[in-house]
Amino acid sequence: MAARALVLLTIPGLRQKDLINMPHLLTIAARGDSAPLVPSFPALTCPAQVNMTTGCSPAQHGVVANGYFWREKNQIEMWTAWNQEIQRPQIWEVLKKHDPHLSTAVWFPLLSKGAKADYICTPAPIHNPDGSESLWCYTQPTELYGELRDALGHFPLMNFWGPMANIKSSQWIAESAILAMKKYQPRFFDIYLPHLDYAAQKFGPNAPETIQALHDLDDVIGHLYQEFEHHLHFDLEWLVAGEYAITDVNHVVYPNRVLRDAGMLAVSKQDSLEHLDIPGSQAFAMVDHQIAHLFVKNPSDISAVAKLFQDQPGIDLVLTQDQLSDVGLNHPHAGDVVLISTSNSWFAYYFWNDDQLAPPYARTVDIHRKPGYDPVELYIDLPSRTIPLNADLVKGSHGALVKQDSQKSVIISTSARKIAKSSHKDTEIFSLILNSFGISSPQA
Repeated sequence: MAARALVLLTIPGLRQKDLINMPHLLTIAARGDSAPLVPSFPALTCPAQVNMTTGCSPAQHGVVANGYFWREKNQIEMWTAWNQEIQRPQIWEVLKKHDPHLSTAVWFPLLSKGAKADYICTPAPIHNPDGSESLWCYTQPTELYGELRDALGHFPLMNFWGPMANIKSSQWIAESAILAMKKYQPRFFDIYLPHLDYAAQKFGPNAPETIQALHDLDDVIGHLYQEFEHHLHFDLEWLVAGEYAITDVNHVVYPNRVLRDAGMLAVSKQDSLEHLDIPGSQAFAMVDHQIAHLFVKNPSDISAVAKLFQDQPGIDLVLTQDQLSDVGLNHPHAGDVVLISTSNSWFAYYFWNDDQLAPPYARTVDIHRKPGYDPVELYIDLPSRTIPLNADLVKGSHGALVKQDSQKSVIISTSARKIAKSSHKDTEIFSLILNSFGISSPQA
């Protein structure tokens, strides 16, 4: 029988082995079953979430990383893109087309600003002229954030990412989802709980601090589950998906430094400090955990750039655009050269060779001005409010091609026999959800 309502929980870093430390989640799994989940490449937050909600690979939906390089503007955009950049219909659009009265809610997945769901909540801090930020969330309807703020206080953005990241952000997400569920009674609810991302990258995926994070998140999930089961007025199915697994790392690669040493990357001087000069560079790298997109100004240089990274320690594959179809990444948004690290390595964005010349944002929590993701922000020295420029501190990463079991996440369903296979791909979640509502997947 088709489900009357379904909750999709997406959780970064969740592995099948973690369930032993999560009794509430084990209880949910006991209603149905669990199985390994194979993340598509690249196993990153934005691509993983869009894989699940479109049933497509990045080659089709265009989300090739957590950021974009807009070639026509020579501009990198990390984390802030709107939903319009997703080039395939998402689950709530398909559900609405099937049944105009079927309401949907999207809670904190990235790239959800402007989505076509009925109810939305996602971080959208206001960037003030003086460089400061004011706490706010994008919501649909617009006035909803004011209601949530009045009930719960502002969303604790400082606890969502960076050195102050902790369980408070996931608690706020869960509590606000409960309030929205009670008021709107949506029949499909997509909820992103980010908590497991932090400790595993900072301390390692099997560290005591990471085990504690599992316990903390499990308490939040238990409360969320109890409230939804009690107050949502439909027969309810749960689907829990680990977005990716985080693996131990002990090595870091600096592709921008390699390009600079080869004379391909240019820098400019501002107040005696170095800044990446994208328009003046023949090539540069936008890095994202275990993938690096290299953008090359002149097509005739692509082969030479690729050769710079052949046989480099920590790099598994060096791909040019005619090879990207092999990993499901053949899309114009992808780099002209794509580097994939080994599972024990990752890519840092650093382009300077002397720390004394690093740009001001290098030592601050600044996820928008850096040409890529910077997990070293987790290690800020709070008394001085300074980020150490030591990428060797990072203990966990993700994103590379899944080649071993330790890189697999997990899928849990409360519907018996729904996940009878030995494993699933993340793109199959789209069809699993549609099938729960009696709809044949348009991707089938």
